[in-house]
This record gives sequence, structure tokens and C-alpha cells, in this order.
Amino acid sequence: MYNAFFGFNQNPFNMSPDPSFLFRSPQHEEALANLIYGVQSRKGFVALTGEVGTGKTTMLECLRDFLNAQQIAFASLFNSRLTVEQFFEMLAYDLDLRCNRLSKTEVLLSLNNMLLERAAAGRTTVLIVDEAHNLDWDVLEEIRLLSNLENRKGKLLQIILAGQQELDRKLEAPEFRQLKQRIALRCTLRGFTGLETAAYVNSRMACAGLKDQTVIPSALMQEIHFRSQGIPRLINAICDNLLLTAFALESRMANMEMLDEITADMRLEYPGKQPFRPSPDYPEHVMKHTQARVRFD
Repeated sequence: MYNAFFGFNQNPFNMSPDPSFLFRSPQHEEALANLIYGVQSRKGFVALTGEVGTGKTTMLECLRDFLNAQQIAFASLFNSRLTVEQFFEMLAYDLDLRCNRLSKTEVLLSLNNMLLERAAAGRTTVLIVDEAHNLDWDVLEEIRLLSNLENRKGKLLQIILAGQQELDRKLEAPEFRQLKQRIALRCTLRGFTGLETAAYVNSRMACAGLKDQTVIPSALMQEIHFRSQGIPRLINAICDNLLLTAFALESRMANMEMLDEITADMRLEYPGKQPFRPSPDYPEHVMKHTQARVRFD
């Protein structure tokens, strides 16, 4: 709604993981380099972890773009709430294995043959598992066993596990020690620093067509960093709402009052902020109370 008003050619703070808006902070550069190096060097297991909203999925999108450009076959599992049978079925579909996809035995035989053929031709194959912190023990164990597929030159299947910090804690459990030992590379994404937050916002606005932006002043930028704790997804949500509010008020510059209203509506929790407690006349409470009265009258 506000693109034309501010001079954008596209939405600068879209919540989808668009690699074209990738902000190359040092940690994101390092994470992407580790992912690519792990695949090219056939390291086997690579783990990517980080807090919610720090850009893990965007990193995986960049990796997929690289794999497509290099014509490297890969399977990408985005739903980690799977049984063992569902895991092998989805793996077979993604790699287009010519077998009975409901049979674990046939999937494994077909997968092994495909990996050997590709390895003989000097090509590698990748398995990307997002939200890996949600994987059940038996599925994680099956993934670990897939790393046994190897030849003298290295692992036949390169496995990327991406997930929240719970994945790191899960791997510290005694029953996961075999998997932990096989992880060759680890990278962790954290929230931005104050300077990185400002650079991130300016970068996204520049990508959307507004260079040298003055809509969000530097003082407000630091407050956005504090309230978002440097988490990119929260920064996007705050800035998108800021621009929408400024547009609605026909203002070319956002201010602290707008930010206060937005973060209150978003119910953000940050140091020094009182936890959200709805008052008795809060609209949601009133609406529920009214609905209940209508049902019983």
C-alpha cells in the first residue's frame, strides 16, 4: 500500500525468505560459505542453528540457488514432523527415485544406486532438512545411518540440518552422541548488532528502490534494534508496520510515537518492557464476553 508513497518498486520488508534481499552480514556470509564448503568438500553433516527469525531459511534458499546453478541434485524437507515411513517417502519423491516409495528397503536400495552412479560421474547429492529440532529420535537415527553411504573419496550424501537452538541442545544428549561426532561443520546465527540493524534496514530499502532513505531516522533505528533484539524477522515486521502507519498519517518520516504504538500492538517483549496484560475492557476480551452472552440468552 505504501510503495508508491515512499518510492519503492517492491515491498522492502516482505516476510518471505527472498535471497535477493540477502543482507551479507559477517555471520551470514560465514554461514553460507560453510554450507557451500560442506557440500563441495563432501563433509557429510553440516548443522545450521539459530534463534527464531535470524535468517536460517534464507540461508537455505541461497544454498538451493547455488545447488540449482551447479546442477547438484538435492532433496529438501521442510516439514520435520514425520514418521520414518513418511521421511523415506518424501526423500524418494524429492530425488525422483524409481522404486516403490512406500518401501523403506526399496528406497534405500534405489538411493544407494543413484548415489553411486552420481559419485562415479563426479557429482554429489544433498539432503536439506529444515526445522530439524522437531525431528523424532528414530528419524534422526535414520538420517545418521544415511551418512554411512560413502566411498573412498568421501560421503555420497551431504546432509544439512537446520533448526533452532533446541537442535544444539538435543545433540548434546547421550543418545545423540554418534550423530554429534559426525557433524563436520557447525554455524550459528544470532541477532544483529546495532550497526548491523541499521545497515540491514538501509540495505533492504535500497534493494527496494529507495537509496539514502530518511524515513526511519538513526535515533529511531537504534530503538528498533533494542526492541527487536536484532532479530531480522522482528525488524521486518516493525519496519513494515512503521511504513504503513507513516503512510496512513501521510508522514514522510516515522517517529517514536508510531513505534510505541506498533510494538504495543505486536506485544513485543524486550528488556524493561512490562509483560502484556490485557485490561478488562480490552477489545478481544469484550468480544469474547459478548459472544458468550449471546449464546446463553
